[in-house]
Amino acid sequence: MSSQERVIIFDTTLRDGEQSPGASMNTGEKLRLAIQLEKLGVDVLEAGFPAASAGDLEAVSNIAGKLQRTEVAGLARTSKEDIDQAWQAVQHAAKPRIHTFIATSDIHLKYKLKMSREAVIDKAIEAVKYAKTLTDNIEFSAEDGSRSDRDYLCKVFEAAIAAGATTVNLPDTVGYAVPEEFGDLVKYIMAHTPNIGKAVFSVHCHNDLGLATANTLTAVQAGARQAEVTINGIGERAGNTSLEEVVMAMHTRRNFIPTSTNIRTEYIHPTSRLVSMITGIIVQPNKAIVGANAFAHEAGIHQDGVLKNPMTYEIMKPETIGLSANRLVLGKHSGRHALREHLKEMDYDLSDEELNVVFKRFKDLADRKKHVVDEDLEVIITEGILRTAEVFQLEYLHVTCGTTVLPMASVQLSINGRTVRGAGYGNGPVDSAFNTIAKLTGTQSELLRFTVGALTGGTDAQGEVTVRLRENGLVALGKGADPDIITASAKAYINGLNRLEYLKTNPAREAVAV
Repeated sequence: MSSQERVIIFDTTLRDGEQSPGASMNTGEKLRLAIQLEKLGVDVLEAGFPAASAGDLEAVSNIAGKLQRTEVAGLARTSKEDIDQAWQAVQHAAKPRIHTFIATSDIHLKYKLKMSREAVIDKAIEAVKYAKTLTDNIEFSAEDGSRSDRDYLCKVFEAAIAAGATTVNLPDTVGYAVPEEFGDLVKYIMAHTPNIGKAVFSVHCHNDLGLATANTLTAVQAGARQAEVTINGIGERAGNTSLEEVVMAMHTRRNFIPTSTNIRTEYIHPTSRLVSMITGIIVQPNKAIVGANAFAHEAGIHQDGVLKNPMTYEIMKPETIGLSANRLVLGKHSGRHALREHLKEMDYDLSDEELNVVFKRFKDLADRKKHVVDEDLEVIITEGILRTAEVFQLEYLHVTCGTTVLPMASVQLSINGRTVRGAGYGNGPVDSAFNTIAKLTGTQSELLRFTVGALTGGTDAQGEVTVRLRENGLVALGKGADPDIITASAKAYINGLNRLEYLKTNPAREAVAV
């Protein structure tokens, strides 16, 4: 295939994906995910919105200094201040990019910006020209592009490219477009923007009508050569275009969509799991490509066909996305070397200090569980490495409950290194634990959601609990796993409280819709 047929994969999991309610990540979590996304092979990684907060600027800067092959983009509104902060964050990257945007739909111009069409064009030109003095790699986005006048869009993009933009992006910001309409819009813009050949044409679709992937693929067929996506399709409201769906659609249907990407598909499933572990957002079982049921066959007819030839009911091999039935199972007799080598196979290259933390937790779990599988190790790494600087940590939990006793929980916590303990009652073991933890931490969060699942099959599987908490307008997701489901619940609750503490010190930034 020619280079013109390659589609650039622009991943915005760390920016637009993080705008999912409660999905805020700390700097360490962002950095680990960024490293994994580079292994996955994304071409451009939008690491955040540096002007939003000092924490976001720091996270983007850390990522920019770490990645070697992937372009690192910082988002900025069309203001000098935003662009300066974006550049401050990405300037140390091996391949920096500034991504600036302004709305172009009449409804945004009238009610949000209170600007004329001409003034918006002038603002876009001014921003792109200024950004161009800092780096040659400039992306310009026309926010709410799918609801903008198409001839006006052509003028905006022509002006942005003339000012120095090397990528122009058409967002379906509110997920309003349908495939035929969106594909036609892409074709029209490419045919009626005189200098469009001097820039990469990009699309960024939201999933409000469940059409984000369809719209993106239609745009690619119409000539777009950059797709803006997130892992697991996470993002505000109904989410963004899913990276795994777009990439695997192109990979599987090359006869119909003759394009290629640089994505190493075998890293799709591990990356999906990591995003789920870090954000606490569970992937629905029937989610395309990465859902738990995506390669499961329960119907007898299906099972018979798959046994005779997998291609009867599987259009993709599980191994293609990183799923394999032949996995090394670790147990309590496994040593440090075996664990390190297996973690390397899972793409976790840990330092000696990190390995010591993981090995201790691994041994503790192996004493309680006969076999430790990859999902267990992912939990250990997430809890042992990514959450080492938390305000609240669980040290001890004892619960009494049953049909003839009043449920009670005794809890010991570490709060910024200080040990506190107490006991409390509730209408069940989980409620008792949560009430006691809330009392000890002095928090008053509201429990919005509580879900329980199992990481693997078997009665000794680790229980996985996800909670959604709200306090003073802030919303955070918490996740915990343990063979004891009550302990998993307490871990999830504490994780949620820690995320709320993070949001308190890094105020939720103004939502940026692109």
